[in-house]
Amino acid sequence: MRRRLIIPAFLHCSLLVSSGEEAKPWDGLTLHAAPKPLPAGALTEDWPRFLGASDAPVSKETGIAREFTEAGPAKVWECRKGEGYASPAIMDGKLLLFHRINEQERLECLDALTGKRFWSHGYAVEYRDDFGYGNGPRCGPVVNSGKAVTFGVTSWLKCFDLETGKVEWEHDCEKEFGVIKYFFGSGASPLIHGDKVIVNLGGAEDRCVCAFSLKDGKLLWTAKHEWGQSYASPVMAKLNGKERVLVFAGGKSKPSTGGLLILDPATGAVEDIFFWRSRRYPSVNAQTPVLCGADRIFISQAYVDDDSPCNGGAMLKADDKGKLAPQWKSPEFGCHWNTPVWHGGHLYGFSGEKDKQCELVCHDGETGKKKWGEHFAWPLNSGGQQIPMSLYRGSLLMVGDRFLCLGEWGTLCWLDLSPAGAKILTKHQPFVAQQSWTLPALSHGLLYVSQNEDDRLNGTPSRLICYDLRAAAPSK
Repeated sequence: MRRRLIIPAFLHCSLLVSSGEEAKPWDGLTLHAAPKPLPAGALTEDWPRFLGASDAPVSKETGIAREFTEAGPAKVWECRKGEGYASPAIMDGKLLLFHRINEQERLECLDALTGKRFWSHGYAVEYRDDFGYGNGPRCGPVVNSGKAVTFGVTSWLKCFDLETGKVEWEHDCEKEFGVIKYFFGSGASPLIHGDKVIVNLGGAEDRCVCAFSLKDGKLLWTAKHEWGQSYASPVMAKLNGKERVLVFAGGKSKPSTGGLLILDPATGAVEDIFFWRSRRYPSVNAQTPVLCGADRIFISQAYVDDDSPCNGGAMLKADDKGKLAPQWKSPEFGCHWNTPVWHGGHLYGFSGEKDKQCELVCHDGETGKKKWGEHFAWPLNSGGQQIPMSLYRGSLLMVGDRFLCLGEWGTLCWLDLSPAGAKILTKHQPFVAQQSWTLPALSHGLLYVSQNEDDRLNGTPSRLICYDLRAAAPSK
């Protein structure tokens, strides 16, 4: 049974705590050791959103340690974490942690280097997951232009001043736009593009996607379509040189419907659609679209239906007018929630609906042919027992020419992936906790890993761990 974090009764109301310019320690924080200095000339990035600066699980950071011992990389700090699956966001030295403590969704603004807290905001929510999963937010915060935007599990859309934590505007989208309770609550992270906050809203009257003013929250446009809100985050892409919004939509409907929408970011006009969704009623679209070159997009879903022509993945090609046509389809490439990595003309990702049937795969981007599939398995030794372990439905982040992976049960490892095969180079087990479904964030040489439920071996509660991944300075 999950142990709930207990907080004093006086915190069970809407709360804004600001410490001004100075971040301060807080009850949930444990400090370990200062990180190494950044290597000279190292390239660094902020992590403003779920998939980082490029809306793809690919980091441009350099000066990263490419291996660690079985004991793992050094911890810098860790903090308690409530329920939820939201990825942290990092901008200008501040880290935004969005989670649920008891009956509140909370946004914590922390010093990314020390974990000390600048401010915190909490508000009451009423949500219980129909399938027994965590009751916290699914959508990661989005940070841009001095603002932080969150979209909670009950569809509260809020915009904060990053420096002070003041709520600048908000929408209760459930009430204002008729957003229903989807299978697992609201789960598509917003997209900030210029002066717009673009949300796969899934409201009543076919209000599928809406754009709000980042400045004051005013509704700017609505893209109407029956497909509704999915669990895949909208992303910006340049298709044949034109900026377009890619939305892999698909809500709670009978029969199930959904697929890829191509939108004009200026007006919300729907330029083209491509149906891609299992016909099974309890199914979701959750994989963020992957831009593969100048005119191709990969989409995938993992819910297999023998009668559906939309099992697995599809590579779509857009013509100069933005019209979509399938280049290839692969029933063998069904991504549940992880976003595959496009590299060197190939796609790498985890394929499979269930954990034990999932495998790490490589597909040729031109033909869709499966190059290989790998089920990693090994025994985890604990207290004289050997526990079967695997990566199961993991997440990939490409850093340089290697792949950092967080397995579904908490295994952290470096992988060598190529069209020739897959190899685990080094691995560490920081915790044994299922639902490790949150892609780690990498910023300024520090790696932030989310433990989303209690450790099955020692009961350590959910937490966010900051690791030092900075490479050591060369010896003189």
